[in-house]
Amino acid sequence: MKDILSFQVVNDLFSKNFLCNTRSVFTHQTRAAKDFFETCRSPEACCELTLQPLRRFPLDAAIIFSDILVVPQAMGMDVQMVPGKGPTFPEPLKEPDDLQRLRAKVDVATELDYVFKAITLTRHKIEGKVPLIGFTGAPWTLMTYMIEGGGSTTHSKAKRWLYLYPEASHKLLKQLTDIIVEYLLGQVEAGAQALQVFESHTGCLGPAEFKEFSLPYLRDIARRVKDKLKDSGLDNVPMIVFAKDGHYALEDLSESHYEVMGLDWTIDPRSARERTGGKVSLQGNMDPCALYAPKEQIGEIVKRMLEGFGTRGYIANLGHGLYPDMDPEHVGAFVEAVHTHSQRLLKLK
Repeated sequence: MKDILSFQVVNDLFSKNFLCNTRSVFTHQTRAAKDFFETCRSPEACCELTLQPLRRFPLDAAIIFSDILVVPQAMGMDVQMVPGKGPTFPEPLKEPDDLQRLRAKVDVATELDYVFKAITLTRHKIEGKVPLIGFTGAPWTLMTYMIEGGGSTTHSKAKRWLYLYPEASHKLLKQLTDIIVEYLLGQVEAGAQALQVFESHTGCLGPAEFKEFSLPYLRDIARRVKDKLKDSGLDNVPMIVFAKDGHYALEDLSESHYEVMGLDWTIDPRSARERTGGKVSLQGNMDPCALYAPKEQIGEIVKRMLEGFGTRGYIANLGHGLYPDMDPEHVGAFVEAVHTHSQRLLKLK
């Protein structure tokens, strides 16, 4: 899996970090026939949805189709996909006593077995043509959904917990971390060849809050997964962390046991290189809205991006996800431009 850390285009069309934006982009017929989470629970459907982008675009990797909110579901919470609103928790956590509603012990192998089956099935179907990536949401991001009851612009309800109930917040974050570690290990055992952890709501935390309520758990996840893989005799796999809007945390994240750091489009590639000191490979970070530009302009934007990152330890990618009205032909232009300009830069080395 070392080659995944060079010029690559990762299949972000179905990354969970972007599912909130892409749920309505693809497979309208499939989704019309099934509830979103019913689809997530079907290994055959998830396999097909993972393979569809590979058939259309010359991508260098695939990420399993699923959703980060399968973890709260495994903990006993009801999550529904409401048309026009997105993921919704009818009974979110409001006070620390509500933690008692969560399963005290989650049998990850049973509750999330459908994800593992989807990964194994997809690995067989891919036939070694590209690597398959597994993923999870990070503890803080999952906590925000569980308390907010869905998406939020302020995350004020979840942040209220941090200031009013810090002990209960850490209890929930630790419980989520324990489940996530087992979940990621199960994905590797099922066939995932790399793992990505999405801390999508970093931007609503200040530096101090991030260091207390997010960073320790991100580090713990990576360290424990690697230790357990080693102890069980399984091969180590590259791990990617994406902390959206975490501009203040690049140095800390580069020392958090992940091989790759994802960047959103607001971070300058050269600055990120300098601040991380070559400790990690970088992934990103074209503004997804650049896909609204004419195709030839997309090529120029990609060219500048690749020149900014350089040719070592880099995964070419968008800095966030696609929006429902984006033209797939422009996605193809992005992929083609990455291959064209990366090959040119590699020849110049």
